Amino acid sequence: MNLYNYFHEVVLKELQKLDLPAGLDLSRVVVEPTRDPKHGDIATNAAMVLAKPAGKNPRQLAEALKERLVTHPEVTKAEVAGPGFLNLSLSADFWRSQLKDLVEAGVSYGDSKAGAGRTVNVEYVSANPTGPMHIGHARGAVFGDALAALMDKVGFAVTREYYINDAGAQVDTLGRSAYLRYLEAHGETIEIPSGYYPGEYLKETGEALKARDEGKWRQKQEDEWLPPVRDFAIDHMMAMIKDDLAALGVHQEVFSSERALVRAGAVDRVLKELEDKGLIYVGVLEPPKGKTPEDWEPRPQTLFKATQFGDDVDRPLKKSDGSWTYFASDIAYHYDKIRRGSSELIDVLGADHGGYVKRMTAAVKAVSDGKAALDCKICQLVNLTEGGQPVKMSKRAGTFVTLREVVERVGKDVVRFIMLTRRNDQTIDFDFQKVTEQSRDNPVFYVQYAHARSRSVMRLAGESIPQNLLSPAALAGADLARLSDPSEISLIRALANWPRVVEGAAEAHEPHRLAFYLYDLAAEFHQLWNKGKDDAALRFIIAGEDEVTRARLALVQGVATVIASGLKVFGVEPVEEMRA
Repeated sequence: MNLYNYFHEVVLKELQKLDLPAGLDLSRVVVEPTRDPKHGDIATNAAMVLAKPAGKNPRQLAEALKERLVTHPEVTKAEVAGPGFLNLSLSADFWRSQLKDLVEAGVSYGDSKAGAGRTVNVEYVSANPTGPMHIGHARGAVFGDALAALMDKVGFAVTREYYINDAGAQVDTLGRSAYLRYLEAHGETIEIPSGYYPGEYLKETGEALKARDEGKWRQKQEDEWLPPVRDFAIDHMMAMIKDDLAALGVHQEVFSSERALVRAGAVDRVLKELEDKGLIYVGVLEPPKGKTPEDWEPRPQTLFKATQFGDDVDRPLKKSDGSWTYFASDIAYHYDKIRRGSSELIDVLGADHGGYVKRMTAAVKAVSDGKAALDCKICQLVNLTEGGQPVKMSKRAGTFVTLREVVERVGKDVVRFIMLTRRNDQTIDFDFQKVTEQSRDNPVFYVQYAHARSRSVMRLAGESIPQNLLSPAALAGADLARLSDPSEISLIRALANWPRVVEGAAEAHEPHRLAFYLYDLAAEFHQLWNKGKDDAALRFIIAGEDEVTRARLALVQGVATVIASGLKVFGVEPVEEMRA
């Protein structure tokens, strides 16, 4: 249960019992944690936002609401603060009831129906199929995968999708590069021209093409061999990309092909619709601001009225040779996602796609008549270092360090967790030395250590307490009134905040909030552990005090459960014990 949603409903019901004008807009009323625990547990701005439209003094309205809320058994104290905020303190029994619910729910704790089954399409990775995944791709892959899991946890119907950019010049270059490796596989000496893909991974593609077609293409003209070689190379690259993603624990359900969309006439159809809406015209764009590029020319172009939907300029839909721009294909692709039933779209993009956001958001508004929403999440760069020194590029890839190399060195769970320890729009420093050290400065270790400690406590308890008394159902029935120390109640408060954190992170499309929460929760658990080392009366297991022990084991189980729930969203396996 999201306790803040619960008390939000309580506040709204009590407001309806006050002498207030009918039809007040209650949408701005919020219930949230107090900024300072000294002021109580939860706060509401109800009196502040309703006083003016109700013609009331905010403090007087807050006092009236206070008198009603203190009658609730969960509320032990209510205080009006400042110009009209209302702070509430909740009973220890209420917090203990939250722990009971948590232990009974297990890792599904924090699940909600906030998404109400609405369809959301999360498109992520979508790297050009021209080579193996690099560490930058890993960030977008992890972010998108965790965001999809987070949206699923709060009740959305989620589609995880990869858009294959298999049309355009880059895949022609891939085909030509693969053809050279095909000739090399036949014993010919090759020279890779500038602009081609030099990575040794294409040797495997050349060998595979030779195994399939033998010498079939060696004496053919380019217009004969390029289409089949290009298609073979794309398929080979996509198989490698899927293997790389699987090593990272990423498995997408839908792979959409740009080339297939174009061949099916999807671009023509969607642009015909935009033309029928009067949103396409032929015009001449103003020169770009700043220094004018040498290749810019003031020529008539087919343009989309992007400025009508919030973009800075109208956008070209055709190149000078008459072919469609990438933007035109992207409009068709997003329209296809909408037609497949997704009204909420999330695109996870690389750091070089900042200029893409406004134009694509405008296009989605146009093709959906404002009924679909697009949120573009830009993932910034990853600085890969070791002991503060840049890591050298991969010999196999030719120009970068591959995702597979990083995963094989530190494990997928470390990669996934670290990629979520910063906002997506902030650069991440990934240092091989730091992400594997066992210290508080390494968030992966610190959170996993908290889970491992909790499991260690449960194993130790199992040596003297029957297993049937340690099941979640049995622990939920323990005498939780034995949890009375302020540090124990504080830890329960932190655990009970998990559903709110989950819903807030999903609403904002910010899975990193879960990493921040898990780190803080781990810190509070470690602190309580250390207090038990100094004060035997606060230890989790006390010989001869079975009821106190079982109550504290319920608290320990709660910590393990919430950490496991968060790591499940991240696609990370919680560890049972730490090894040096």
